[in-house]
Amino acid sequence: MSVHDELTSIQRSIDDLSRSVSRLEQQMGSGGLDIRRVRTDCDHLRESAALLRDAAAAPAEPKRPELVTIPDTPYDDSLWIDTDDEGLGARDRHAP
Repeated sequence: MSVHDELTSIQRSIDDLSRSVSRLEQQMGSGGLDIRRVRTDCDHLRESAALLRDAAAAPAEPKRPELVTIPDTPYDDSLWIDTDDEGLGARDRHAP
């Protein structure tokens, strides 16, 4: 089966589930925590299937990351004047 057919099958199953939950709500009442959870889960499934359908409809061309050019010239040494040598402590003090 194609992706479109599979997504259509999923949508039909979710619609059937939603109808079953509605009938169950009529029999049990819609105020209970358990039935509200099942209804919410069913709604989440519907939203997830819609996201899958949108993802399947989107073009599948891979995005190439934007290239960043790094210059070969050395950095300006004045950028590092006020820093400590990492792991060695400050210049004017001795390590413990």
